[in-house]
Amino acid sequence: MKSAFVLLAFLALSQGLLRIPLMRGKSARQLLEERGLFEEYRKKFPYNPAAKFLPRNEQSAVPMTFDPDITYYGEIGVGTPPQFFKVLFDTGSSDLWVPSMSCTSTNSGCEDHAKFNSSASSTFQAGTKPFYIMYNSGFAAGSTGYDTIKLSDLYVEHQFFGLTETEAVFMMSVPWDGILGLAFPGMSLEGGPPIFDNMWNQGKIPQNMFSMYLSSSVEGSVLILGGTDPSYYTGSIKWIPLFRATNFWNIHIQSINIDGNTVACSASCEAIVDSGTSVIIGSGQDINNINGWLGASTDQYGDAVVSCSNTNLLPDIVFNINGYSFALPPSAYVMKSASGCRTGFAPGPWILGEVFMRQFYTAFDISNNMVGFAQAA
Repeated sequence: MKSAFVLLAFLALSQGLLRIPLMRGKSARQLLEERGLFEEYRKKFPYNPAAKFLPRNEQSAVPMTFDPDITYYGEIGVGTPPQFFKVLFDTGSSDLWVPSMSCTSTNSGCEDHAKFNSSASSTFQAGTKPFYIMYNSGFAAGSTGYDTIKLSDLYVEHQFFGLTETEAVFMMSVPWDGILGLAFPGMSLEGGPPIFDNMWNQGKIPQNMFSMYLSSSVEGSVLILGGTDPSYYTGSIKWIPLFRATNFWNIHIQSINIDGNTVACSASCEAIVDSGTSVIIGSGQDINNINGWLGASTDQYGDAVVSCSNTNLLPDIVFNINGYSFALPPSAYVMKSASGCRTGFAPGPWILGEVFMRQFYTAFDISNNMVGFAQAA
């Protein structure tokens, strides 16, 4: 078995794939619960996943909201020599930004985060555009620039990116420093080509594709640039065409079933595959129906809670997508924290986030406008 794994790893390496290890750190929820601050934060910064995906002319709070349960991040280098940052690799946005040295402790969102020193980089060029992104619960603002970005052993030259000088206070509690967006160019608020487009155009990767394996453990997760790696999944990848022409990784769900009964998306629905959302989001009526089938009750904060003692008795939830069936077991959709157990389903626009992607290795094929799912190994 070990020799087979080594062979697969060698084959993947020979194809020019690059891997960025992803850590599963403590979520903002866990960190704030440890400090007794979570109730205060959830009241002050309500979770609104819809804000991230509003059309440009409707956006009043974009492209990110305070998601207390996001846990995965990886490391990139910015500048020459590289200065290292932990970033959220976000398939639901297109911009790259990190904190700047001007983001001081008086702007508390930057506290305890790495900060980029542009004067220490020999390849940095200042941009002329300001950087401003509204949040559901605040904002990030600053300047822009161009520099070399290091991802694993790959270097992307002259990448446009944002440098924050002030950030929403909730950023202080997230486990990453900045965001690297992996959606399409039309989603970019900065206006520059997203980093993956530059990576492909500069001939850095063998295929215009990337994939993600999200482990349930602290270590073992990975972002793979340039293709897919079968050592992280079993069976075959089921390819699904993107639904309609959007700037998101948008797919079409035919129905969602429990024990053979359609419980959601009875007339089909479209959903965004988003590594920057922690749970599965769906229309209020459908989510209430799913949680009802699971015997969940709603707590004072609106979370759907279940007993931690009998989660193994809960049913699989089956997503029917493009003629394929993807079964999500309770071990995947029940989320445990210090305060108890809750389901990984919340109301909003349909989004398949970390809860879905942990169960299914996910590939993003830019050239062919497809998303692929395979059972995670």
